[in-house]
This record gives sequence, structure tokens and C-alpha cells, in this order.
Amino acid sequence: MIEESTGVLVVGGGLVGLSTALFLAWHDVPVTLVERHPGSSPHPRALGYTMRTAELYRSVGVRWPEIPAFRDGFRRVRVTSLAGERLEELPWESGNAPEADYSPADKIGLPQDKLEPLLRARAEELGADIRFGTNLVSFEQDETGVTGLIRDVVDGGERSVRAKYLVAADGHRSPIRESFGITRSGRGYLGTTRSVLFDARLEHLRDGFVQFVIDQPDLQAFLLSYGDDRWVLMLQSEEEPTEPEWRRLITSAIGVSDVDYELITTGRWEMRAAIAESYAHGRVFLAGDAAHTLPPSRGGYGANTGIQDAHNLAWKLAAVLSGQAGEELLDSYDAERRPVAWLCHQQLFARQDQQLVDMGPREAIEIIDDIALCFGYLYRSSAVLGAGPDLPPARRPDEWAGRPGTRAPHVWLDRDNDRVSTIDLSARNWVLLTVGGDWDLEPIPGLALDQVRADEVALAFDLKPGGGVLIRPDGYVAWRSQEAPADPRAAVSDALAELLSR
Repeated sequence: MIEESTGVLVVGGGLVGLSTALFLAWHDVPVTLVERHPGSSPHPRALGYTMRTAELYRSVGVRWPEIPAFRDGFRRVRVTSLAGERLEELPWESGNAPEADYSPADKIGLPQDKLEPLLRARAEELGADIRFGTNLVSFEQDETGVTGLIRDVVDGGERSVRAKYLVAADGHRSPIRESFGITRSGRGYLGTTRSVLFDARLEHLRDGFVQFVIDQPDLQAFLLSYGDDRWVLMLQSEEEPTEPEWRRLITSAIGVSDVDYELITTGRWEMRAAIAESYAHGRVFLAGDAAHTLPPSRGGYGANTGIQDAHNLAWKLAAVLSGQAGEELLDSYDAERRPVAWLCHQQLFARQDQQLVDMGPREAIEIIDDIALCFGYLYRSSAVLGAGPDLPPARRPDEWAGRPGTRAPHVWLDRDNDRVSTIDLSARNWVLLTVGGDWDLEPIPGLALDQVRADEVALAFDLKPGGGVLIRPDGYVAWRSQEAPADPRAAVSDALAELLSR
């Protein structure tokens, strides 16, 4: 049997698995990804990604095309049919401030089947070994690594792959999670949703909207435009409609009978809300749907949360594998990301916008602003110094003002006749961002630390003259000294030693 070795073995080649491989490769981690299917799903599935997700992809060099249909944003409307009466536009429940004030990136409007090849190509360009049509047959772990047996689904050839760590991005049923007996909690099963993807030229009926809530006495459904003549009709049904029934439903949802369309494929998924009780078991980590299944009914919580799982985990694995950090740093993955999934779970059931299924009773909790849910999660873990238990789980960046445990706020900086965002400073390394003072530190052995003086960030980060912050490679503030410390080098060295378990 052929034996191979890698740094991290990723199982699952969907959106989160590919993102994990991409972010690991960006940090120069040897990574092998296996996916049993021969390619990405032909169904476009997810469509919209938040500005925070766009920041992450932007930071590692992913570029995506603009689809003109989404220039007006992702507006939705309740209608009798696509060609019928517009009953009401359906904004999100919480009010929004201008998002451009919070990020240098724009939202991504791109079907998942178009985005995944871009992620794969960029990951491979950075050195990731991506293998579709390859199944993980079995695996076992010991004190120093994980050994996986993989099999080519075409020729049956088997190989043994030795990795330091394994990331399970193998979906909501996750055989890897199940093998450990990791249980899940949450609202659980909510209903079965059926969908049909079809091709039709209906742009003249869209009126700038993307999602249409079809409200008829005999049809309650969602009709979604992918901006490229592909549409999907979704409805709750325990039984699979026949092709004639699908055609009747499509015609009813469109509202006119003289439109030509072509059926492409149908889909089915069980809508669930379930979160794993642990995101790790030894050297194996769960990400994406393997860690949390969140209904795709609002804000793309499932996809965006999973992508941000991958980003959070990747820099930590890279730090440990390179010797910059002790293995204890990896404990912060569960500590930081599992509360985010629970917060999204709570917000889904607190808001309950237009739904295809009965979501049950509302959560009697504060509805958190959309900007805060996009940019303002608070992390509490050993990888943050100064995030107390009394703080709320999420707030807008301007309300946090650079507090440890929160994403560093976006501020435009003028550098060498170019405009750079503070968000772009921490794409790979740690950053020491200061406002004046004597912060000219000597290089710290074994650590990539960029020093940036930017007096214009004082207000956004709540720093006095001489103050500074340490920003992690994922863009989160890990430590802050609002005033100048007596010994800057000692203060930074001590903070990093505690943060990285060195």
C-alpha cells in the first residue's frame, strides 16, 4: 500500500472543506483534501455571503465576478406570483446602518456551484492537494497524529495518509462525528424541504428582487433567482412531487403560462437546527455542517458560520504546526466558535422571518442587529486577554471599539499613496498596531509580527497616545494596552506567551 504524509487531512470537498484547505494552504500548511463525489454539486444551493466572509476570501486572493442582478442587494418580497401583485417588501427585522462603513469588502452574490471552483483553484494554486472521487474508508488517531485509509472510487486503489490533524467537513450526517459518539442539541428536525431547479428567462419580471415569497391559498413557497437564468422553487413537502406536479407548481409561482423553461434537477433536504456538543475529539476537529446545522432561512448563517469556522481553525493549526504556539491554542477553537453557532441558532428562532416550515415557539431573547451578527461576535477563550463574562455576545464594531475578543474595526489608512484597510493588515501574520509611543520592538524569535503605527486609528480602537493592540492572524484583537506600557517589549512578549501557550 502506498503511504503518504501531510500536515492536515480535510474530509469533505464542499464549501467549508474547500475553504479549510484554502486557508491552511495560505498559511503554508501541507494539506490534503478528499471528497468522495467526482466534483462539486450541480445544484447552486447557497447564494449570498456576508461582508465578513468576503473579507476572508479577499484576504487570501480569491476574486469573484460581479453578477449584475445582485447590484441592488438581496431584496425579497411577498407576492401572489412572480408576475403578480407585490404585496410587501420583506426587510430583515432589525434595522441596518450603511454596511460600507464597517468593511472594505462587498457582499458576495454568487451561486455556490460557481464559488466552489474558485476556492478549489486558489487552494491548488497555493499548494493544496485536492482529490475528488476519493473516499475516506477508515481512520485512527494516536498521540502524534491521524492515519487515514483513502480509496479512489473509480479504480479502487487505496493509500494510507498520515497527518498531524484531521478536519471533518463531511456534512450534517458526518460519519466522523458519529464515530466518536458526539451528540447534538438544538431544535432538531423542523421539516422536509423540496426544491426544483429550472432554467427560464424571467429577468423582466424580477424588478430588482432576488427572493420571492409566494403567497397563494394553495401554494406557500420560495422562488429564488440565481441571476443567470437559473431559478429554484422551494416548498415544504414530505412527498416528492412528480414532474407534472413540479411543472404545475412552477407555472403557478411564475404567474404566467406562456413562459418556456427547462427542468434541471430536484433536491431534498431535512431542515434541522442542531449543534455538536464538542467541536473536537483529540486531533480531529469538526467544521461546517458536521459541527452545526442551521436552517438556511435567514442570512446564510450555516454557510457563513462554517466558512468562518474554517478561517478560525486554520491559523491556529498553522501556528501549532510551525511551532509558534503550543497545542493548547487549539482548545480555543471550540471555545470561540461553538458559542457563535448557538447565538445564530437563538437568533434564527427569535426572529422567525418568513419560513417554509413551522419553526416552533420564538426564543424570548434580544434580537441582535444584523451588523453585529456579521462583524461583531465576541470571542472568550485563552487566545484572548481581557474578554470578560459580563460582556454581550455581539455588538457593532463601533460599539466594541477595538475591545479584545472582537474583530478589529475597519479604518482606512493612507500608505505609500495607497489606501489600505486595517482589515487587510492581518491577512497572515500577527500585527502590533500602535498610536505613537515607543513601540519599536526587536524581532521576536519564532513569530511573524508586523508592526504598524497608525495614529488615525486611536478613536476606532479606543487608544490613547502611546497605546496599542495585538491583532491575531484572523483579524481579532487579542490584547490591548490603551495607554503606553512602561516596558512595551516585555508587555507584548508576555501577552504573546500567554496567548500562544508558549
